[in-house]
Amino acid sequence: MSELATPPTAKPPAHLIGARHVAELEAAIDRYSAAIEPVHAFVLPRGSSAGAAIHVARTVSRRAERALWTLHAEAPQREELLQWANRMSDLLFAVALVVNRSAGFVEISPDYAV
Repeated sequence: MSELATPPTAKPPAHLIGARHVAELEAAIDRYSAAIEPVHAFVLPRGSSAGAAIHVARTVSRRAERALWTLHAEAPQREELLQWANRMSDLLFAVALVVNRSAGFVEISPDYAV
């Protein structure tokens, strides 16, 4: 049973997302980020098929995070859960960049002058 699907009056699930899970995501983000150049501009969701699919997963993850924050405004959620949702989308971003780089794609900044 999912933590989010459990009514507040029900017994909480046996396994909750905790600080350890957030720390594991942060460590993975650091590992993947070390393999690529720092990003200083907006990154277009493009590249290899795998990289593009991961970018789509990242956008879905961000959408879920926004929905979680909307829920949090009405029914407060645990801080670790909010942090985990944020870090998951960040991890997917880093993984997409690494996958694209290993496939030979170079990230380019969009040209807003066009």
